[in-house]
Amino acid sequence: MRDPFASSLGCAPRALRVGVCGPVGTGKSSLIALLCRELAADLELAVVTNDIYTDEDARMLRAAGVLDPDRIRAVETGACPHTAIRDDITANLIAAEELEADYEDLDVVMIESGGDNLTATFSPALVDVQIFVLDIAGGGDVARKGGPGIERADLLIVNKTDLAPYVGVDRDQMVTDARAARSGRPVIALSRTDRASIDELTAWVRHQLVHHRDGVLVPQDPGPMAPHSHGDHVHVH
Repeated sequence: MRDPFASSLGCAPRALRVGVCGPVGTGKSSLIALLCRELAADLELAVVTNDIYTDEDARMLRAAGVLDPDRIRAVETGACPHTAIRDDITANLIAAEELEADYEDLDVVMIESGGDNLTATFSPALVDVQIFVLDIAGGGDVARKGGPGIERADLLIVNKTDLAPYVGVDRDQMVTDARAARSGRPVIALSRTDRASIDELTAWVRHQLVHHRDGVLVPQDPGPMAPHSHGDHVHVH
């Protein structure tokens, strides 16, 4: 069924497509599973996963029982997963369109990138909004290193913040660094043990859905690295 957040202007012609990307092990699949558990009661959801040679992420989500298994489709990229979400999006676009054709009442399709590096971003021709995920256990300095996803994705997640005391990372400083890198774009410090952070995440997704239905959501391209300098030398990619 359609949820109560549906716009008075009517429904968008297709589902909102949300891209989730970030380095290997940051918790992308777990984030999608969390969103499915939180939103499936009043939104119609589907998922597309990406792996190079397997459908392991899709099988994990199906086994978790977060959605009807047929609503979770797998793309095997056969090459760099970055390519399949940005350079040649054909396989992912077909998977999303097939889900939208099979389930005409879909509200949101989440597309998970295969584990990549700090340069991975989605093509705006594939997704409407994109979430970049960092793992606090990956090091407190990661947010300061920047890159297109960290700096310019629609939302940055600093994930697994409950692990900070065990890995020697200053959670608040990492979040401060992330916000400084993003020039005002949103950052959520997320833990599955912190109800407030989960509510903040689901509210953000619902907000994007409202904008999508109202026809005012314009996909943004995080693009390549912004110009940056090392000493006196400026690099422009």
